Amino acid sequence: MKMNAGVITSRIKESKDFYTGVLGFGVTFENDFYLLLHTPGHEAEISFLLPGHASQQPLFQPTFQGKGMYLTIEVEDVKSSYAAIQAKGVPIEIDLRQEPWGDHHFAIIDPNGIGIDIVQYAAPDATQDN
Repeated sequence: MKMNAGVITSRIKESKDFYTGVLGFGVTFENDFYLLLHTPGHEAEISFLLPGHASQQPLFQPTFQGKGMYLTIEVEDVKSSYAAIQAKGVPIEIDLRQEPWGDHHFAIIDPNGIGIDIVQYAAPDATQDN
């Protein structure tokens, strides 16, 4: 089984620029109303669809309202990712931090209002109460 998240948005160009330029995603497929992107190693995909498109059933026509969704991107070196994204001038919504349960992460927001948690997983610190 394979899954990709889909976002119905009029911001397809902005989404393409953000995910390819900031996060290094590649374009799997695109046409005038649909864009499918993949992570650098092709482990996952995300798609963007224009709202109200005549080719789509009513279920897939309303625009995403920009709240109540997040994505998690796991990286091997969160400090390097943080520095690279900062260097591109992308606003950081949650500064780089280490959580008691082990996550070392920071967060940004895509052009559609989707929070993106960029995380490097680690075992919890045994010296802290969880």
